[in-house]
Amino acid sequence: MKQFTIPFTYRSSLISSIKEKRKQLDKLKKDFSPTILNWGPVQFLLARHFGFCYGVENAIEIAFRTVDNNPGKNIYLLSEMIHNPSVNQDLKERGVKFLQDTNGNSLLPIENLTSADIVIIPAFGTTIEMENKLKSIGITIEQYNTTCPFVEKVWNRSEQIAKKDYTVVVHGKPSHEETRATFSHAAEHTPTLVINDMNEAIVLADIIKGEKSMEEFYTLFKGRYSKGFDAEKHLDRIGVVNQTTMLASDTQAIADFLKQTMIEKFEEAGKDSTAHFADTRDTLCYATNDNQSAVHGMLEQDADLAIVIGGYNSSNTSHLVELCELKLPTYYIDHPKRIVSKEEIHHFDFHHKSEKITTHFLPAKDQLKIMVTSGASCPDALVEAVLEKLACFYISKESYQGKVNEIVAAD
Repeated sequence: MKQFTIPFTYRSSLISSIKEKRKQLDKLKKDFSPTILNWGPVQFLLARHFGFCYGVENAIEIAFRTVDNNPGKNIYLLSEMIHNPSVNQDLKERGVKFLQDTNGNSLLPIENLTSADIVIIPAFGTTIEMENKLKSIGITIEQYNTTCPFVEKVWNRSEQIAKKDYTVVVHGKPSHEETRATFSHAAEHTPTLVINDMNEAIVLADIIKGEKSMEEFYTLFKGRYSKGFDAEKHLDRIGVVNQTTMLASDTQAIADFLKQTMIEKFEEAGKDSTAHFADTRDTLCYATNDNQSAVHGMLEQDADLAIVIGGYNSSNTSHLVELCELKLPTYYIDHPKRIVSKEEIHHFDFHHKSEKITTHFLPAKDQLKIMVTSGASCPDALVEAVLEKLACFYISKESYQGKVNEIVAAD
């Protein structure tokens, strides 16, 4: 896989050594057990896969290279580069201005841009409407487009099934940048609908089977179907694709459920149900799959708590938290500074979209076991900083560094 040039401050010699050693021992990526890091009174179970993925490193390389190669020019990001506050802040400090927030709300008027300005498309991609708007100003976007190849893969899959007259059902978070972009690209070719979860898939199935009226469709899915969508006609042939960072098990369950819905509707009517549901292969990216599988592998072992590191608006990170929460106390943080002391942690409750303060979060034990992972847009340096902060509540900094040196030297 291509090696990217990204700021060295995002790297960690410790994490790089661990990842490289695991890669050499498990080239086919079949072992999802965690790496055990033992510092005596505290032991870390580090997920097999975590941190920057191909699409994120590609986006970071393009963004920082663009800044370096264009001194004096106005450089804008369409929205957050990735869902990590540290990386986005670094770009702001390099002079990059943000045109929109993560929800698509305007921060700076795009109309004031000129053809001499540079606009970087983030890793999530953007809508066809926005692409055309920028082009109409005379802005070249191709050279500075950091859209993840795995997001583009979903767009291509949508176009493929559109050619066979299927309606595209996107499993994704309706307000997420990637889902908005995928909806736009799919709707360019075929009727398109966004559903958020299994509950909405069940509602959709009721409409398809006639247990809810077609009129209810327009109310229940308002703002999430493409222009000219005809529920009576366009729900006869469907195919499911997804936002690449959703839970794999959720997407598969939704696809299987809607396929069964079509079987029940059309086979009972004596028709061939296979003509009504597109056989779409999974459109999750490899990193999402690997990171989720690594959490499942990690959770097969016992621990006292889990720390998950990533941006609070990061979809893929929130799903890692969701998995960990099924088994043990889990703390979702975006920076090591959220660990205020041995007695206090400030963490994010993604269910209620609010920060919480928990005291006495570290159990009093002779040997504490902590699971650690991070989202696909989290720098390895932040993961190591979390390990160091937690370890140094129990051992000296010299003891911590000695272990790090030992691991790196053994690589």
